[in-house]
Amino acid sequence: MAIVVGINNPYTGGLTLDQLKDIYQGKITNWSEVGGVDLRIKVINRYPKSGIYNLFQDFVLLGESFAPDSANFITYKRDVTTPILRELKTNGISYTTIAQAKNQTTVRIVPINGISPVVNRATINNYNYPLTRHIFLAVPSKTSLVVKKFLVFAVSNQGQNFVQQVDFVPLK
Repeated sequence: MAIVVGINNPYTGGLTLDQLKDIYQGKITNWSEVGGVDLRIKVINRYPKSGIYNLFQDFVLLGESFAPDSANFITYKRDVTTPILRELKTNGISYTTIAQAKNQTTVRIVPINGISPVVNRATINNYNYPLTRHIFLAVPSKTSLVVKKFLVFAVSNQGQNFVQQVDFVPLK
């Protein structure tokens, strides 16, 4: 997961997980509170039924609630990324997948705990970047031939190349 601000946001620093939690719970409301200029933070939250919303709530808020919607805290009513990234402008903050953020020209990725999200085995396997999750495939020992073929494909060179193409870290 990547934390993003608009490319023209004057805040150029990083955030700690605690600061990020406080922003999303409405305890920090101005960029000056995290070392930036005196500018109100506009929080743009994801759609509550999206997977990344739940991931953020688990990893950053530790299962606690988001701040309620207000003039400067907006929760989107549908699962979209591009409109959210466009709305960041000079004072917004949001979160998205690294793949959706890394090639955008309208956003900047904010380092968390001094670490930028770099998609590589060392960063992911050492849990250096705090907003990383591992994805596993689990099936019963007795399963269909189709599932077995998919698992063989998933760990094959071709499957692992596909994993890398969609910005996940391959096993090999």
